[in-house]
Amino acid sequence: MDIVENTAIKVTLPYSIADSVYQAIEKSEIVGGFGANKEVLVYWGHDESEAFAEVLDAHQPNPKLPEIPSPMYRDYKWPGLYTPFEHQKTTASFLSLRRRAFCFNEAGTGKTSAAIWAADYLMELGAVKKVLVICPLSIMQSAWQADIFRTAMHRTCGIAHGSAMKRKKIIDEGFDFTIINYDGTHIVLNELIAARYDLIIIDEANAYKTASTRRWKTLAKLLTPSTRLWMMTGTPASQSPVDAFGLAKLVSPQRVPKFTGAWRDKVMVQLTRFKWAAKQTAQQEVHAALQPAIRYTKRECLDLPDVTYQTRVVPLTPQVVKFYKTLKQQMLIEAAGEQVSAVNAAANISKLLQISGGAVYTDEGKVVEFDVSPRLNALKEVLDETSNKVIVFVPYIHTIDVVSDYLTQEKETFEVIKGSVSLRNRTDIIDRFQLAEDPRVLVIQPQSAAHGITLTAADTIVFWSPVMSVETYLQCIGRIDRVGQKNKMTVVHLQGSDVESRMYAMLQGKVDSHHKLVDLYKQELEKEDEE
Repeated sequence: MDIVENTAIKVTLPYSIADSVYQAIEKSEIVGGFGANKEVLVYWGHDESEAFAEVLDAHQPNPKLPEIPSPMYRDYKWPGLYTPFEHQKTTASFLSLRRRAFCFNEAGTGKTSAAIWAADYLMELGAVKKVLVICPLSIMQSAWQADIFRTAMHRTCGIAHGSAMKRKKIIDEGFDFTIINYDGTHIVLNELIAARYDLIIIDEANAYKTASTRRWKTLAKLLTPSTRLWMMTGTPASQSPVDAFGLAKLVSPQRVPKFTGAWRDKVMVQLTRFKWAAKQTAQQEVHAALQPAIRYTKRECLDLPDVTYQTRVVPLTPQVVKFYKTLKQQMLIEAAGEQVSAVNAAANISKLLQISGGAVYTDEGKVVEFDVSPRLNALKEVLDETSNKVIVFVPYIHTIDVVSDYLTQEKETFEVIKGSVSLRNRTDIIDRFQLAEDPRVLVIQPQSAAHGITLTAADTIVFWSPVMSVETYLQCIGRIDRVGQKNKMTVVHLQGSDVESRMYAMLQGKVDSHHKLVDLYKQELEKEDEE
């Protein structure tokens, strides 16, 4: 394929496809031919390139067909604070030419910014006026709003969250980008339909794998034949090939049967009355159904930094907020009839972190647990979007039990390393994690495994809550960022409270938190006074 004088695309295609291109695009012509192929020349405008891509996409998957470049390579200025990576440019180009498409780039590759650039380019052309972003609650602000401010700061952005009235007000404002969480859409469905969004972007799209759910049906009601839809996930149909049906039904319904049962029969074989297994051809069937699609793994993104950092903001439940504020105001907390003292800044900060994380010790050594379901959901989101193994650092022993119970409930294979695990058992767990398929998740108390060990089978680390030492923080990351690591790495901070936000900032800034805890504690109390 050649770009001719920066105004036309010349490409050699099989006879039948070349003829389809010629018939579909007015500004095209056949300029040559040899054997079973023809040479086609197409004007390099956006409309022509989009039509060209549509013709080729009808024949996908076919690795022999070229990827048509978007004229945004030539015309777009790529605004923002950062220069895009090459894989981000390619991803943005791909999306800009598709009305319905999948982006299966792995977590940590910057697909959020790529989608924003593509949307901004279409806005410049007048092809898109307003964008609706539907994503998990935990990344509405920390990922999408933050990336819009960094990538397309000339665009307006609003987060439709809170009461129904507040959501309606944000939607009525007519922002360029409106961000809403999955389960907020049905609350304001009529308002979203009336807003007539030209483009809907779904992040972590596995949430829409099941066509029978209210979530899926709500999205389907938002779509018109002219609505653009980009669905993004790093792990498409990772749990079962049946999961591809709901995604394909939204983007490429012509590629799957009309009903779920027919798709299941196509990709699964029934072993017993209640047991099904994937057919040998299931992977190929899923690949063919989930088109058009683009995918980059972290390993393929050579220009990415070795380690990228993400923050997922998780709301504190009313129970946690109550006791968090009480501790800040009174230095004491009452929970389940027990009294907990906080006699100095370090102890007080530790208690705040414990409460934020879901469980706290009383002065009598008993454990009081709190509802941290939003944080557990955010952890599951990370696991669902990650292709490889994951390490979860949980600073407090009592919270490890909360995380372990949840992983058991979600049927995740995991092991735990904490102080009570013997050296021999610890070595066995590490060997299994490094060499065997399972466990997929390793839950670690940082003090028990921060030094010396190699855990390069994982490329993703989740901090359930911040540790209280820069040295421990860096050592935790060093478990995967060392010789033997084959992939780019992602570090995820789960954050719900003010003290967690400030602590993560100190850790990433490599500020010795032992010397700054008093200042941090004063900031917390001053904030309480202001409120």
